Amino acid sequence: MALARRVRREHAESLAEWDVTPSQARALRVLSSRDEGMRPSALADELRIAPRSATDVVDGLEARGWVSRAADPSDRRATVLSLTTDGRELVERIEGVRRLASERVLDVLTDAQRRTLHEILTVVVGERQ
Repeated sequence: MALARRVRREHAESLAEWDVTPSQARALRVLSSRDEGMRPSALADELRIAPRSATDVVDGLEARGWVSRAADPSDRRATVLSLTTDGRELVERIEGVRRLASERVLDVLTDAQRRTLHEILTVVVGERQ
């Protein structure tokens, strides 16, 4: 847990350059994985937050020009969220900074220790049996 807190703190500090909150960064990352966009309710589900909270996050992202809303082509009453070009560029920059922040935290480990940690965490989170 201490390691997770330290990594989260490093990531939050790395986001300060763009004045992006961790919840906004998570939303950007989820939206970047969808080429066709997604409805706000699906984003809320993916982030495991209340729909109202997702609306607040998206409002902040839209105000900064990183997310756009459009009518859903399959249901004009619904909205689809998509990253703008600026939003996609920001996601790329954030991912690079996040990798560097994680590397700083894990810099105390040897290559062999990193491989062992990766193997253990892979099993613990259930990606490999």
